[in-house]
Amino acid sequence: MSSSHKVIAVTCLAFEARIAAAAGVIVVCAARAQGLAALIEAAITNDCCGIASFGVAGGLDPGLRPGDWVVASHVVTENGRYPTDPSWTRRISEALPSAIHATIVGVDKPVSHPTGKALLRSVHGSAAVDTESHVAAQVAAARGIPFVAARVILDPAHRPLPPAALLPLRIDGSPDLRGIAHSVRTTRRQLVPLTRLAADTFRARSALLLGSKCLGEALAFESHQALHAGLTDAQEDEELALEAAQLPIQSL
Repeated sequence: MSSSHKVIAVTCLAFEARIAAAAGVIVVCAARAQGLAALIEAAITNDCCGIASFGVAGGLDPGLRPGDWVVASHVVTENGRYPTDPSWTRRISEALPSAIHATIVGVDKPVSHPTGKALLRSVHGSAAVDTESHVAAQVAAARGIPFVAARVILDPAHRPLPPAALLPLRIDGSPDLRGIAHSVRTTRRQLVPLTRLAADTFRARSALLLGSKCLGEALAFESHQALHAGLTDAQEDEELALEAAQLPIQSL
């Protein structure tokens, strides 16, 4: 990606961060909501052209299943609504024609039970919920930076999360496997729900990976595309060579 145009992707999970990084963006991955705003602020430079909330989400719309995309029209919080950038959102929706265009609600803690999801749905009318979009939206609004949110459903509205799935993540956004094993030994009845959750996670991760490839570099941000369209052949060859040199690093 050109050094003069930078998009920041805000994620929570390690696999979300890896997929976003492959799309040629700067990744902010925070396993905990506390301090997320400061991390986003630290990543913003004068050449930042956009902020995207990118990853998985919990389903609130009963019709959504694991692997379904939601492209946000607004991000809703208890204190207000944050619109997404219309042009950027439209390009994402065009690249992901099966995605629904709806609001996403942001909360500080995961919503683990269907009753909590149903309440959020009734209050806000949102299709999905996550713990990063509202923070990213607030920072983007304060800075006057274009913002979008594109999320894949992981846990559907009707399915509760087992206790092991709610354990704190490791600092890099990866699961605490030792803690999960201990939780399963303590409460064995959650083994079946965890197996189901693993299958849902695989579907969501696959959809996220495929969707990122459809969006292309910079997650379909227009200025980056326009920049490449205006390059001379020599400049384009130079940029391609630089990007090729970075591929081994991005694939780690």
